Amino acid sequence: MDCTLGLTRKPWSIPFTADPAEVAGLRRIVRFHLGLWGLHEVVADAQLCVDELVSNVVAHVGVGTPATLAVSMKDTRLRIEVHDPDRRALPTLVGVTTDSETGRGMVLIDALTERWGVQLRAETKVTWCELATGLTSADGHSGGGRVSRVEAMLSAYRYGQLPPPVARPSRLSVATAEETAIGLIADLLHWMRAHGCDADEVLDRAQTHFEAETAETEALAALAP
Repeated sequence: MDCTLGLTRKPWSIPFTADPAEVAGLRRIVRFHLGLWGLHEVVADAQLCVDELVSNVVAHVGVGTPATLAVSMKDTRLRIEVHDPDRRALPTLVGVTTDSETGRGMVLIDALTERWGVQLRAETKVTWCELATGLTSADGHSGGGRVSRVEAMLSAYRYGQLPPPVARPSRLSVATAEETAIGLIADLLHWMRAHGCDADEVLDRAQTHFEAETAETEALAALAP
């Protein structure tokens, strides 16, 4: 996935067979995709929702049932759907006690999500839920002010809109300048995480560029009369 100013979060889906053994793999897939989308803060709740929706199919429709997990954005909410072919077995929200061994699934879904429901289609049933992400727009980022600062800086840098150097720059001690640079690098790392980028890969590439440019400068200096 490219690191861009703003994120395009395309819907995705994956077929699976209803079986308790499938849950771990689906959890990993959800974590991977939400990481690419920069939605790290909702990974745990999203995985719990997938656990419960898939377990509901296993328990009430049957092991071996062909099903589909679909994940998308609904405005600023993360939407998780599980499709199965049984239009009769409808999940319901029932009261449970601390001693109940069943019926907790939709209670947990109801507690974790902003809303959930069931949609009946011609040949399938779709059980869905939507989680709050804290985003301000569907293609926005998480991460707060630090990420917003980097977003503005990168946009200005890209289009050559950075302010010109001041005639008499303020003097900074080496220690202060170093701490400022560290803060800037940390902000960049926050931006990369919020945009689903591989920070280690980007840092490695930056180091490679730096070393190549330094070597070129030193070689030119050695050739100078």
